[in-house]
Amino acid sequence: MILSRYIDSLQKKHNKLQNQLDSETTSSADDLYIANLKRKKLLLKDKIEKLKAASS
Repeated sequence: MILSRYIDSLQKKHNKLQNQLDSETTSSADDLYIANLKRKKLLLKDKIEKLKAASS
């Protein structure tokens, strides 16, 4: 139960990063900043997938 809540919180962070990326890519944001957001998002996705696999 605790693990599922943790995964949910990671998914919310992932979604928040996606929303931030969407808004930053429509504006003229710094490429390095966008790359950093994408890296963070990918790390979260990997962590979520590993936790889901471990809980199965």
